[in-house]
Amino acid sequence: MQHHDDHDLGLAQDLKAMEALATRRHALRWFTGAGTVALLAACDSGGSGSVATTGTATPVPTPTPSPTPSPTSTPTPSSGTCIADPTETNGPYPADGTNTSSGLTSNALTASNVVRSDIRSSFIGSSTATADGVQVTLTITVVNVNASCAPLAGYAVYIWHCDRSGKYSLYDLPNESYLRGVGVTDANGQVSFTTIFPGCYAGRWPHIHFEVFSSLATATGGRYAVLVSQFAMPSAVCSTVYNGASGYTSSISNFAGVSLNGDNVFGDNSAAQIAQQTPAMSGSVSAGYTATATIGIAR
Repeated sequence: MQHHDDHDLGLAQDLKAMEALATRRHALRWFTGAGTVALLAACDSGGSGSVATTGTATPVPTPTPSPTPSPTSTPTPSSGTCIADPTETNGPYPADGTNTSSGLTSNALTASNVVRSDIRSSFIGSSTATADGVQVTLTITVVNVNASCAPLAGYAVYIWHCDRSGKYSLYDLPNESYLRGVGVTDANGQVSFTTIFPGCYAGRWPHIHFEVFSSLATATGGRYAVLVSQFAMPSAVCSTVYNGASGYTSSISNFAGVSLNGDNVFGDNSAAQIAQQTPAMSGSVSAGYTATATIGIAR
């Protein structure tokens, strides 16, 4: 019996073995090449790319640069048109501690209840009398003329004026303290008062006095005011009120004898100053008036 050696199976078997070997060598070369490509790709990307385990290199995306941030916009200060109000006399009836009053106090600013929005009633002593007259709601806006008319919050404004007969509390009327009061401006620089339309007495244009303080804490005397000035009442409204409302009889003839140009307070002011010192008013004798005014402070 012929014995066949396992290592010598004839030419046909040898050919099959050689073909298989060639196939294995080709496959080895393919995998080696793929691995080299993947390794080079990893090196080119700074080592941040990954090598595929299946023999195919995963492309590494090119980082997209972040957009350059836009400059941060700076808010534009509020703009407006305003001027500094001129300084005017506080007159003979301020009750702010700068002169001596014949009434209950010479300095109403030191009264505990002087801060109030409705100033029509007396608030010092035992009197609770209320001044009669055409109602006026006056809203004042205090602004800084050196900062594009920006509102000044926390400022104290003291206003006072005569009654419809032209008389002042704490002086002509020593036991009354009405038509005086202090308000503090809000975040919009505004403060409002409810009062009456003042009468006109001989020799003066109808007006409202005011003093402005940088804070309520400093509103303890007229000498500490950052501004002392006056509002000039609008001519047309003066004529309407004095001729159409009761109690203003004496104002009719007094008003006929005065003028803004001839007034010893407003007479030397410019047109722009007068315009700002004159409140804008709307309403009627029966319904009352709403008034707005701006006070310009140079801070």
